[in-house]
Amino acid sequence: MESPTRTIKINRAPVLTLWAAVVAERLGYDEGEALSLGRAVAGLNAQSKGRMIGVFQPGKGPDGGPPRKAGLGEEFWVEVCGRSVPAKNTEAGVRAVVEDKPIESDGVRRYIEQKFGDSLPDVRKAMEHLAQSLEPEELADRAYPLYEGFRPKIPAGKAGWGAQGQLDLELIRSLAREG
Repeated sequence: MESPTRTIKINRAPVLTLWAAVVAERLGYDEGEALSLGRAVAGLNAQSKGRMIGVFQPGKGPDGGPPRKAGLGEEFWVEVCGRSVPAKNTEAGVRAVVEDKPIESDGVRRYIEQKFGDSLPDVRKAMEHLAQSLEPEELADRAYPLYEGFRPKIPAGKAGWGAQGQLDLELIRSLAREG
């Protein structure tokens, strides 16, 4: 029997996308909804970090001040991994939105499959085990701190932008509550 993957070299964005999707599924969203929400969480994180390290300029609202939090095409907001994600109901279910365009799950699924390759089943299984080890309410509160504990280590600041690090599946597995 082949042993499961122990570590993989990968960028943080697909790791957060998959983790946020696994968390959203544990919180009751179906796979397509969860993938859409996961991609939005990773995108919001990337924007925030990009502004912080100077890769992106801070957003401006129509009056030149800070951008509005409403009017992004959302009907409501969904909290996933400590992020408020703009979302709306579509024929396919709940979808995160960027401006007024829903994030479709098929594209997110292809992105995750491409980034994780053959390691995807092992990574997903480790993340699902961790998510299942917590009650949904506790997972909702702890999802992002858990991610911070297992995400790939990369250099700080601009040097880390887009850099790959080691994702340790044994570490993810060890964070799961037994019992």
